[in-house]
Amino acid sequence: MGKQLISGVAGQTGQSESQTSNVLSMAMPLILGAMKKNVSTPEGAAGLMNALSGKHDGSILNDLSGLFGGGVDDSVMQDGAGILGHVFGNKTPQVENALSQKSGLDGGSVAQILKIAAPIVMGFLGKQTAQSNVKDSGGMNALLGSMLGGQPQENKSLITKLLDADGDGSILDDVAGMVMGSNKQKGGLGGILSGLFGK
Repeated sequence: MGKQLISGVAGQTGQSESQTSNVLSMAMPLILGAMKKNVSTPEGAAGLMNALSGKHDGSILNDLSGLFGGGVDDSVMQDGAGILGHVFGNKTPQVENALSQKSGLDGGSVAQILKIAAPIVMGFLGKQTAQSNVKDSGGMNALLGSMLGGQPQENKSLITKLLDADGDGSILDDVAGMVMGSNKQKGGLGGILSGLFGK
């Protein structure tokens, strides 16, 4: 599914698969990390779970070839923009700018990639929520933590499985090293997210 996602998004934005993969591998943990921050409040958790039980139930993943076949529908892009606005708030331009600087892609292409990625991340999260029978903010927090790599090495994180084509498990390290100039010694992914979200 990761390869299908990368090639589909690359085709939609007219960028190379390697650059698209680069942006996605940085963007997906940032989106999930922002969601994890949002579910730390009961209101945030309730809002996310309502969205996941509605249109973001994972059905978008059932036909990715159809999604990308005739070009991504405007409604999907608008949905993506809405999700980004919800999870990043007024930090969305900073996120786009940081990813643009680190990837070398222009801001417009990065914004497009993010808008396509967001509904797919939500669909993936919706599917995992149903499979794991998550019912409350604690469960959602734990699920997002596991997707961000909080599992033992033998249970590689879901993001790594989704996007790490060569299987070396280093995506989250790469993200920590590339976005915002952070590295593992500065707190890795947590350092990036705190840099973006001000805590």
